[in-house]
Amino acid sequence: MSAATDLLKTYQHIIESLILTTGGSGIFDVTVNGDLLYSKGVTGRHAHPGEVLELFGAKYAQGVSPYGT
Repeated sequence: MSAATDLLKTYQHIIESLILTTGGSGIFDVTVNGDLLYSKGVTGRHAHPGEVLELFGAKYAQGVSPYGT
């Protein structure tokens, strides 16, 4: 749940929807605003700490200040 918490703490002001999909078969997908941001099925591994936040920042938040700053 760290990926979701990191995203919402930092960019809640620009995220319209956030879906974290997990499952017993090792599924771990993060979908933001309808776009798949990270998928364990694609990478073959869980995201490293902070990786999902970095991916979001590079794709959606260039020039956007973190929430509360």
